[in-house]
Amino acid sequence: MISTLAHIHTSAQIGNNVRIDPFVVIEAGVSIGDDTHVMSHAIIMENTIIGKKCQIFPGAVIGAIPQDLKFVGELTNVEIGDYNTIRECVTINRGTKDKWKTIIGNHCLLMAYCHVAHDCTIGDHVILANSVQLAGHVDIGDYAILGGVAAAIQFAKIGPHTYIAGHTEIRKDVPPYIKAGRSPLCYVGLNSVGLQRRGFTTEKINEILEIYRIIYLRGLNTTQALEHIEKEIPQSPEKTEIIAFVSNSKRGIVKASGKGQPDED
Repeated sequence: MISTLAHIHTSAQIGNNVRIDPFVVIEAGVSIGDDTHVMSHAIIMENTIIGKKCQIFPGAVIGAIPQDLKFVGELTNVEIGDYNTIRECVTINRGTKDKWKTIIGNHCLLMAYCHVAHDCTIGDHVILANSVQLAGHVDIGDYAILGGVAAAIQFAKIGPHTYIAGHTEIRKDVPPYIKAGRSPLCYVGLNSVGLQRRGFTTEKINEILEIYRIIYLRGLNTTQALEHIEKEIPQSPEKTEIIAFVSNSKRGIVKASGKGQPDED
């Protein structure tokens, strides 16, 4: 059902069974997939693409121009996948000529008042709790969870299957599969509960844990730790992913906690 009190540009493409409530604004070039619900007072700005079966709650603003003084009006957009829930007053800015788009994957939950800045890339099954703030160019892997009011600086990278505590500042990259918390943000253990919920075996979790013991608990620098991992840990997709993430980190990864041994459960 599409309300007659909504403003929808004639060039917008609206899928089947889409519900658009009163006082929604949908601008030129927008595409909305089947069975999506856009609630009152949400604004979907030009050239935004939204997939099927999404829920866009009141006050959300999707596709506004970047808050970046280098932006000069280039044709960029926001691409949002399927089965996403975008809660009240979330803001998602379109890209710049760096990546040309801001991307949200599938099955994500962005809770109220989150901000996703230009050129961010968010994977599938990601949860951003209330008021998470992402600066430009942030990359977040699949199944990552960020606690409320966490904030990531520009170009931060957050690996898949991570859990980051609320009220934290993400100034370093956060490798895959770990929990990070405290201030300054640091490694506090493996996200073993999350991994168990997603079907990782005990043997696989222990393998990943051993990798992070080498990185964080042996007193090695990053180069030394990666050399030991290559020699001591059998080949696996998880090992390859962790090594690639750490090796490619330009700002460096979060350090170990300075308050005793990190948690391991």
